[in-house]
Amino acid sequence: MQPKRYFYLIKIQYLGYRLHGWQKQPNVKTVEELITKTLRYVMPAEKFKILGTSRTDAMVSAQESAFELFLDYKPLSDFEEFLKEFNLNLPQDIRALSITEVDSKFNIIQHPKLKEYAYLFSFGDKNHPFCAPLMANFQFDLDIELMKKGAKLFEGKHQFRNYCVRVSENSTFEREIIKSELVENTEITASFFPEKSYIFHIHSAGFLRHQVRLMMGALLQLGKGELSLEDIENSLKVGVEMQMDYIVPASGLLLNKIGLEDF
Repeated sequence: MQPKRYFYLIKIQYLGYRLHGWQKQPNVKTVEELITKTLRYVMPAEKFKILGTSRTDAMVSAQESAFELFLDYKPLSDFEEFLKEFNLNLPQDIRALSITEVDSKFNIIQHPKLKEYAYLFSFGDKNHPFCAPLMANFQFDLDIELMKKGAKLFEGKHQFRNYCVRVSENSTFEREIIKSELVENTEITASFFPEKSYIFHIHSAGFLRHQVRLMMGALLQLGKGELSLEDIENSLKVGVEMQMDYIVPASGLLLNKIGLEDF
């Protein structure tokens, strides 16, 4: 007889600077590994597995991500107590935000979602070292107003074949970008941040490997005068081979929100 299974959606946030992304890998610390290890400690007698909603690369952080917990035999009896115990034992750079029971029809991978990424950066003088886990720093001049115009070109449905790496030729390269804008940063602040910093906001239902970091790299090349607005427009057209190769540092990238419909 199959054991009765219980399903939970757990939202989390984490600082990725010392971690090698979400997915468990040998000999390195990852978010999935540390969460699994903590769950084994707080539920030593339970049979469970977890599945993440989105893989992030090494050093990428998340304001809001999520995973699904599959628990066999016995349900959680007290959500508040579970979250308290879970957070007490998680490393300080990972925090559980909420837990919701879902049913067997819920699939965290296929469930409709909107991923909101943000890339935080400054330019000019070198930043305070404490900025390093969250903000990229480019020590050259940039035309920010031109970059703002360039960011808007990504909105809508386009071919992003030139903005990805190591993907299958069977991948879907047409993606719809719901929001793409570059603005002065007033959202994420700290006393040691530079006087001015900027955020590149990018929202879509799905992204190709390194797509956001390559998009940000293209905007930097635009701001430096190495690309034009016309170049970016052309790079998004079907059949145009114009592979972008400037992948910005991962530490400036933040998974800002996972918008799970109905949750």
